[in-house]
Amino acid sequence: MKRKVSVHYNIKLTMLGLSFLFLIIIIKLVLVSTSEEVDGVNLRAFADNRNTEEKTLYASRGTIYDRNNNILAVDMNSYTVIAYLSSSRTTKEENPEHVVDKENTARMLAPILEREESTLLELLNRENLYQIELKRGITENKKNEILALDLPGIDFIGSTKRYYPYGNYASYILGYAKSDDSGEINGEMGIESYFNDTLKGKNGWIKYQKDLYGYRIPNIPVYQEDSVSGANLYLTLDQDVQLVLENAIHSLKNNYAFDWATISVMDAKSGAILGSASSPSFDLNTRDDLESYVNPLVGYTYEPGSVMKIFSFMNAIEEGIYDGSALYTSGSKILSDGTKINDFNNKGWGEITYDTGFAYSSNVAATNLALQLGYKRLRAFYDTLGFGTTTGILLPGELDGKVNFMYESELATASFGQGITVTPIQMLQALTIIANEGVMVKPYIISKIVDDKGNTIKEYGREEVNKVASKETIQKIKELMYKVIYDGFESSRGFAPLNVSLIGKTGTAQIASPKGGYLTGEYDYIKSFAGVFPYEEPHYIVYIAIKKLVGGTNDVASVVNGVVEETAKSLHVIENVNAVDTSKIVTLSDCISNQVLITVDELKKKGLLPIVLGGGNYVINQYPLKNQEVLVGTKVFLLTNTVSYKMPNVIGWSTNEIVTFCNILGLPYELSGYGKVASTSIPTGQEINFSNVISITLAN
Repeated sequence: MKRKVSVHYNIKLTMLGLSFLFLIIIIKLVLVSTSEEVDGVNLRAFADNRNTEEKTLYASRGTIYDRNNNILAVDMNSYTVIAYLSSSRTTKEENPEHVVDKENTARMLAPILEREESTLLELLNRENLYQIELKRGITENKKNEILALDLPGIDFIGSTKRYYPYGNYASYILGYAKSDDSGEINGEMGIESYFNDTLKGKNGWIKYQKDLYGYRIPNIPVYQEDSVSGANLYLTLDQDVQLVLENAIHSLKNNYAFDWATISVMDAKSGAILGSASSPSFDLNTRDDLESYVNPLVGYTYEPGSVMKIFSFMNAIEEGIYDGSALYTSGSKILSDGTKINDFNNKGWGEITYDTGFAYSSNVAATNLALQLGYKRLRAFYDTLGFGTTTGILLPGELDGKVNFMYESELATASFGQGITVTPIQMLQALTIIANEGVMVKPYIISKIVDDKGNTIKEYGREEVNKVASKETIQKIKELMYKVIYDGFESSRGFAPLNVSLIGKTGTAQIASPKGGYLTGEYDYIKSFAGVFPYEEPHYIVYIAIKKLVGGTNDVASVVNGVVEETAKSLHVIENVNAVDTSKIVTLSDCISNQVLITVDELKKKGLLPIVLGGGNYVINQYPLKNQEVLVGTKVFLLTNTVSYKMPNVIGWSTNEIVTFCNILGLPYELSGYGKVASTSIPTGQEINFSNVISITLAN
């Protein structure tokens, strides 16, 4: 009997214990539901953090290349330099982890960061800050320079930025892209802006569950959509031609005063823009010198002046009213409304032929022809040439200009390029008819778009706009343009290069005053030149326009002359016109796989300058390539079969030569300045580290 009582008693104790435990659980639940913190854990924070995390996977931006696969714009590692100011970071005095010597730190960093020492010192002396930012967007090369200083308390935050190896090369064509606060890179100007959606690709995303501390919880599914890299753009720009134009503009800027200048070279057969440079310009990496967002090639409108005589005379020839041997009285002409049209010298050259009038750029000759044509025919012809409408080139900000004239005086001035406005790209488009027997070709700047897998999405090429003039008309206008250079005034003969025949027409236009009429200052003109070369088989166009140049036609001629000579060499357009000795032209043989010593000896015998890269016994690459024609004295780069390369003495090399050197080696580089190589970040004789960018300083 006692045994049964004991059993019942044990059951009661068990039930009581379970009840007590249940009560504790209820109390705990109440506490959890009413308290923010339990067992040292902030439940609200836990709930906020233990949820689905979603992150954007940013797509890699596409690279922009020139027509020879040289990189013009690319994503690269970028760094923000920070300084730790709080001494709390340092746990061992012998190994400081904050900035100790602020004066020395500022002094050492100033030249690398290109900031004033006083500015850096002021930042380093800020109080009650754990860390401070010293500069954003430095390159890997500069980061390595800073690391070599071994300065305590200096650190880096890595990111990606858009990088332009050539600095201010084709700045208004390329435009620029930069990172926003989220780290995404977007184009804000030029091609970078126009093709932003194409270049940026498609961002992806990743979703996962995270814990209290923000880490992904293991063994729980992760949902992800990968990003798609942006497409790559291949431009029609030619690196060598562009560098010639950039150097020409810089030389002009160093020697003369002017408001703005623009110069372009175009393949007239296809419509491809090979190069376009302007001043003002700006460095695409820093943009410190960015003054205007207007691309001169497509966004500047101005009165073109006598270059338009190419087209007004052409219209007269095409309409059958032109007689080049007919005589007229030059000097001045009074129109029916009393307007007086003067030749530029106000006195003329007496009674001369119309052919001579073109060579002398006679306004009276152009007026006489325009009056015979009438405004309807001349206006229709200008419209057919594309003046007054955009060309449709794939660049932002293109303007259409103004071609609107009706009265006799307006008709007269329109025939010699006053009272109407054009853009440089319109002028280039119109000039293509000279190289295509009267067919006008649309200009283009994008060669092809290629996706991240190497598939060509779209290609661009020659696109005929319309037939403007007959073959016979074009032949006659070519003859007239030839006379300008070789039979015209002495100043016009200065345009003639030595290695190729150039035909063209000069222009000097008054600048319209905002108050009406025209400005009357000594230099209140836009000087221009439109040229095509070579004469017999026109293929390339050069066009330059300069506003308020403190100089004359001879100064423009010297710029054009140099550009055409260098461009002709680069494009291998060599004629024995005046001073070029054919014995000085060498056709390169195939050097690849040949022994280095034998190859060097053969090149020297031909008067060439072999540059041997590396210590190998055999040539594995060369530049220029086989079968190319070069002049005696040209450097020939020979890449040899070796595992390491030492830096040669490149001081005094031209821009093209140092760029060729970097390209054949595959060495990343950044240029600053203009002219010839003055210094490099890799000393002569030092082994080249291909993971670093070589900084090259150019100077005249």
